[in-house]
Amino acid sequence: MKFHESGDRKHKPMILMHGVLTPWQIWQPQIDFFKDNYYVVVPALDAHIEEEKSEFVSIEEEAEKIEEYVNNEFGGRVYALCGLSMGGKIANRIFERRNIKIDNLVLDGAPLVKGSAIAKVFMTRSYKLIVRKSKQRDKKTLENFKRDFLPEKYLESYLQFADTMSDTSIENMIGCVCNTGISPCENQNGTKILFMHGTKGNEVYSVKSARKMKKLYPSSVTVQRFDGCKHCEIALYYPEKWCGTVERFLNGE
Repeated sequence: MKFHESGDRKHKPMILMHGVLTPWQIWQPQIDFFKDNYYVVVPALDAHIEEEKSEFVSIEEEAEKIEEYVNNEFGGRVYALCGLSMGGKIANRIFERRNIKIDNLVLDGAPLVKGSAIAKVFMTRSYKLIVRKSKQRDKKTLENFKRDFLPEKYLESYLQFADTMSDTSIENMIGCVCNTGISPCENQNGTKILFMHGTKGNEVYSVKSARKMKKLYPSSVTVQRFDGCKHCEIALYYPEKWCGTVERFLNGE
């Protein structure tokens, strides 16, 4: 894991976590938006580091590394912990572990409920194929990737870590996403939670997760639904709308 920091350390810390096969640079619009008022930290999760090969082992290990960072750098407290897709699953796991204090938890498309065995097999095969074809610079694969998954301006950053990503890391990531569900905990610190999701495509798990979180923490959770949008589409393709939604939530509006 590698941490990228922006802003003035005197400001409240905000951590932004990406998802599977997305580089940390996807957060650049959000960094630019929030860095004047927050100290913005963006981890490059394991298996997604451009400068060196790394392996993704588990969500627990990623959570531990972020907790250690927050304890060392910010005295064990973060103002806003935000996670996209798998990054949201990691963020929620940190919330459940209660080893650091989180004032605001922002989850976007987080798959917090268990996936089916069929979904796990299908996703693992699909992601392995995408990465393998990406390494070969297969034109059709990259065109589909840009159209459906990642804005073109981030493609080169993706390819840099895709070239060293192993099948084991992919298996571990999809396994963690599909095999683990929500572990209810007592919201001792009164963490405010925003759960955002779309309504198209593979957002079924995010929708179910949002409902379960609202049931578990009814007074703490705000659900924001983006009708007609795909998984994490707002954060990736309309970041100004994402920033506005999160800013209003953090301001209590």
